[in-house]
Amino acid sequence: MNILGLSCYYHDAAACLVQDGRVVAAAQEEAFTRKKHDPDFPRQAVAFCLKQASITMGDVNHVVFYEKPFLKFERLLETYVAN
Repeated sequence: MNILGLSCYYHDAAACLVQDGRVVAAAQEEAFTRKKHDPDFPRQAVAFCLKQASITMGDVNHVVFYEKPFLKFERLLETYVAN
């Protein structure tokens, strides 16, 4: 079982690949783009994880996305109300 985990669109975009319950690759997008706290979709981090595992997206069984809406809303309030 191959599970691709994603985190993006707030800050520190990243990808992680878990195979049969074991983390086989993980990377932050900023390592490839050189853009500190890069919030964009982690295209290059995903490519890195797939390459490390010698698989393609077609081999991925599930894609999961980290999101806690209330936590994100609280962070946004702290960021924008404080300024």
